[in-house]
Amino acid sequence: MASAPPKSKASKRRNRDLLYYERLLKKDGCDLIIGVDEAGRGPLAGPVVAAAVALKTINFKNRIDDSKRLSSSLREKAFAEITKKSIFGVGIVSEKLIDRINILQATRRAMQKAVISLTSNLKGLDSLNIHVIVDGKMSLDLAWPCTDIIKGDAKSKSIAAASILAKVTRDRIMQKYDSLYPEYGFAQHKGYPTERHRGILREKGPCAIHRKSFYGV
Repeated sequence: MASAPPKSKASKRRNRDLLYYERLLKKDGCDLIIGVDEAGRGPLAGPVVAAAVALKTINFKNRIDDSKRLSSSLREKAFAEITKKSIFGVGIVSEKLIDRINILQATRRAMQKAVISLTSNLKGLDSLNIHVIVDGKMSLDLAWPCTDIIKGDAKSKSIAAASILAKVTRDRIMQKYDSLYPEYGFAQHKGYPTERHRGILREKGPCAIHRKSFYGV
């Protein structure tokens, strides 16, 4: 009798089925599934940005996946399509507030702002059965049930789409900051703690958008 395939292989297949969680929630009667993800927890400078996405369709011409798996050009193309084929919201928390309340609380706040931004544009909100799915181990204070999914940006199309919107939005913000502080190279490293960025910090010290509470700043 043939043995069952190892659980790890089955788990890997499920993890790459980007509609696995959406299908489960639809079967449970959910009218609207909102995927949430963030960009910018690790950088030494700039804001943390979250996006919330409710897909209107599952059919996309561009690749929708964990933003870290995509090149910047692929993210830009996917961004344009996602914004046309979804209801979405964005939440941004500044580096100054990050320093005051810490990055975990700032990320939670950005995610909550993104969901509220999305739902504020919905009609008949009280009649909708909404479920929020979030990347990572993150509990949100929302009016609707919320499920956190470890590595959710690689397991859910809704969360993957949110990861793309958050990443592209934050990268664009850092591009603008690069024009204000060209000596720091934000257009290249986006504020992440690369060796070059650390070297510039050692030489010049922090600028106005650096997170003063972060080690190395």
